[in-house]
Amino acid sequence: MKRLTREQIAARVARDIPEGAYVNLGIGLPTLVANHLPRDRDIFLHSENGLLGMGPAPAPGEEDEDLINAGKQPVTLLTGGCFFHHGDSFAMMRGGHLDICVLGAFQVSVNGDLANWHAGAPDAIPAVGGAMDLAIGARHVYVMMEHQTKTGESKIVQQCTYPLTGIACVDRIYTDLAVIDVTPHGLVVREIIDGMGFDALQAITGVPLAFEPLDAEGA
Repeated sequence: MKRLTREQIAARVARDIPEGAYVNLGIGLPTLVANHLPRDRDIFLHSENGLLGMGPAPAPGEEDEDLINAGKQPVTLLTGGCFFHHGDSFAMMRGGHLDICVLGAFQVSVNGDLANWHAGAPDAIPAVGGAMDLAIGARHVYVMMEHQTKTGESKIVQQCTYPLTGIACVDRIYTDLAVIDVTPHGLVVREIIDGMGFDALQAITGVPLAFEPLDAEGA
């Protein structure tokens, strides 16, 4: 069994972003999604530091130090893209103007609670950033992450033990093993990677799962 790479997870997320969507890609792993968006779709990427119309990462040597995303990574700007005040950017997030946000996570609970920030060192300033605003402001919240921690524990849990970013906010989880929807009736597995059966996925996840795969149309 070969798990999906981070780039493959990003490509899988990108497949589900529809034409005309306004999307925020969170710091870290989600930024990879920008490099995999279908070129035949008009998708508008938003960055909380005040960008709309963000493109993929620049080619090596073509970085502009003044053109960065919220994670301080160099990005590109598509034709028609624009810059605006940080306050206006958060007004977009809080006002329900984003269709989708894609966030990384330390944990997601069975009812869609999200934990994706920490303070770092014991005396560090908390660094939640705009994740709380995104988690409650976007119409749909997608999480992308590895299925397990480095020590083999499931990141999908009955109840989060990390500080919460948002309560019951996650709609879909993309991992290196599966695509899982958070529904009113519990977690529903829509896809599993080749070489892994549902029983094996259930065993390493440790919380109840149902299996209702997507059809050929993705529904």
